[in-house]
Amino acid sequence: MESPLVPHQSIGGRALVAVVAIMTFLASLTTGAVMLVRMNAADWQAEILREVTIQIRPVEGGNLDNAVKEAADLARGFTGVSDVRPYSREESAKLLEPWFGSGLKLDELPVPRVIVVKLASGADVDVAALRKALSDKVPAASVDDHRGWIGRMRAIADFVMLVGIAVLGLVIAVTILCVNFATRGAMAANRPVIEVLHFVGAQDRFIAGQFQRHFLWLGLKGGVLGGLAAILLFALIAPVEAMIRGNAGAEQFAALFGSITMGLTGYLVILAQIVVIAAVASEASRRTVNQTIASI
Repeated sequence: MESPLVPHQSIGGRALVAVVAIMTFLASLTTGAVMLVRMNAADWQAEILREVTIQIRPVEGGNLDNAVKEAADLARGFTGVSDVRPYSREESAKLLEPWFGSGLKLDELPVPRVIVVKLASGADVDVAALRKALSDKVPAASVDDHRGWIGRMRAIADFVMLVGIAVLGLVIAVTILCVNFATRGAMAANRPVIEVLHFVGAQDRFIAGQFQRHFLWLGLKGGVLGGLAAILLFALIAPVEAMIRGNAGAEQFAALFGSITMGLTGYLVILAQIVVIAAVASEASRRTVNQTIASI
C-alpha cells in the first residue's frame, strides 16, 4: 500500500491549518471593513453633494419662525433646488435627544433651526449667490454646503484602504513564514526518504509536487475555515442591524458610519481571498522544497 511522502494528518499540519484559518479570518475582516468604509464613504459623499444646510440662529428680539419661512422661500426660488424642508421645533428637539434626552424645551436654549435644501441631480446651484442673498435678507442665516467634509471623508477612506492593504500584506507574509517553517520541518522529518528518491533519479518536480499539493490542501482548508467564519459574521450583522433599527443610538451610528451590511461583491472578494491564500501557501511550499533539494 502506497503511503504519501507527507502525512495528511500530523500535529504540524493541524497547527498550520489553525494559523492559516486565523490569518484568513483577520484578512477577511480587514477586507470587509475596507469595502464597507469605501462603499459608505461614496454614498455619503454623493448624498452630501446633493444637500445644502441652512441654519437660522435665534437672535434677541427676532422672530425665529418668520426668519425660517423667509429663508425657505428664498431658497425655493433658486434654480436647481428640488426641495426645501424646514425642520420644525419638535423635529429639532428629536435630533438633540441622543445627547440631551427627551422632553427638551427649545425655548430655554439658543438652538438654531435647520433647513435642508435638496439639489436636483446634476444641477449646478450657485451656493455663493444663495449665501449672499440669505445674508442680505436673513442676517441670522448661515449656509453650509458640506464640501469640507467630503475632503475629510476621502482622506479617511484612503487611509483605511492603506491600512487594510498593509494588514493584508502582513497576513500574507505571516502565512509564507508559517508555510516555510512547516515545509522545512516536514522535509527534515522525511529527509532520508527524500535523499533515497533523489538518489534513484526522482525528479525535483515530483518531490516538490508532493509537498506543494499537501500544503495547497492545508492552505485551502485553513482558508475556507477562516473565510467562512468571516462570511458568517458579516451575514449575522444584517439581522442584528434590523433588530436594533429605530433605537436612537443605532440611528446615530447609522448616520455617522452608514450601513454595516456587506453585499454580494464583498462575499465574492472574501471567497477569492481564500483561493489566493491557498495559492500563496502552495507557492511558498514549492519554493522552499526546491531550495532545500538544491542543497542536498
